[in-house]
Amino acid sequence: MNQSLRIWLDAARPKTLPLALVSILTGSVLAYSFGQFSPMVALLSFVTATLLQILSNLANDYGDAIKGTDNEQRLGPTRAMQSGAVSAKEMKRAIIFNIALTMIAGLSLVLYALNSPQSILAFIGLGVLAIFAAIAYTMGSKPYGYVGLGDLSVFIFFGLLGVSGTYFLHTGQLDSALFLPSLGCGMLAVAVLNINNMRDIENDAACGKRTVAVRLGQKKAKQYHFVLLAGALFAFASYLLLQPSSAWLCLPFLLSLIALFRHGKAVWLTEQPAQIAPMMPVVVKCSLVTNILFATVVIAQTLVS
Repeated sequence: MNQSLRIWLDAARPKTLPLALVSILTGSVLAYSFGQFSPMVALLSFVTATLLQILSNLANDYGDAIKGTDNEQRLGPTRAMQSGAVSAKEMKRAIIFNIALTMIAGLSLVLYALNSPQSILAFIGLGVLAIFAAIAYTMGSKPYGYVGLGDLSVFIFFGLLGVSGTYFLHTGQLDSALFLPSLGCGMLAVAVLNINNMRDIENDAACGKRTVAVRLGQKKAKQYHFVLLAGALFAFASYLLLQPSSAWLCLPFLLSLIALFRHGKAVWLTEQPAQIAPMMPVVVKCSLVTNILFATVVIAQTLVS
C-alpha cells in the first residue's frame, strides 16, 4: 500500500468507524420493523455518518496536536500530526476536503429522503450542527471537549439524533418507542469515549483537558462506565421485552450481557490508566455486537409478528 495512503487511513482511525454506523443500523432496523425501509436512505446515511466520524477524527488529531495534548506522555496510538507524518497545513486541507464530501453526502441524503421544505431545512440545520460539533470538539479557542462536554455531544449525535434522525429519514415521522434504543445506542457510544478518556486521564489533566473522566477521577470514572454499560443494556432489553412477540426471541440478545459484563469487570479491576489502553477495541466491539444483536432480534420479531 502507498505510504501516503496508509498515513491517511490511519489518521481516519477506521477502528472507530463502527461508532458512526451502529446508530444508523439501529435507526434503519427500527424503520424496517415499522414497515418502512429504504436501502438508498440506509446507504446514504452510512456514507454521511462515516464521513462525519472521519471529520471528527481528523479535527481531533489537529486540535490535540496544536494544543500539545498529543505528546510522548499520551498512552493512546500515535496520531498523524503528533508523529510528524502530516503537517498542520496538510491536516487543515484534509479537514476542508472532508467537510465538502460530508456536505455533498448529507445533502444527497436529505434531498433524496425528504419532500417537506420544513423537514429539509431542519435536517440541513442538523447537518451543519453535526459538522460544527465534529470540528469544535478539540479545535478552536474554546473546544467543548476540553471542558467535559464531549460525553453529552456523543450521546446526542450518536444516540438520540443518530437513531431517531435515521428513522425519520426512512419514515418521515418520529415515534416515542425510539427513546429506549436511542438511549442504549448513545450510552454505549459514551462508554467508548469514556474508555478513551480514562486511558488518557493523567495526560489530559496535565494539559488542562477537563474531560468527564478527569473531573470524576479514575475510581468514579469506572463507576460511571458501569452505569453506561448497565443503562445501555437495560434500555435495549426493555424495548425488546415490550414488543408483543414471544420473549424467547430475545434470547440471542443475552450474548451482549456476557460481552458487556466481561468488559465491565475488566475495567473495574484496572489499577493504572495504562491498563485501560488495550480496552479501546474491546469496548468498540462490545458496542457493535450489542447493536447487531439488538437489530437481529428486532428483525426476528418483525418477521414472526
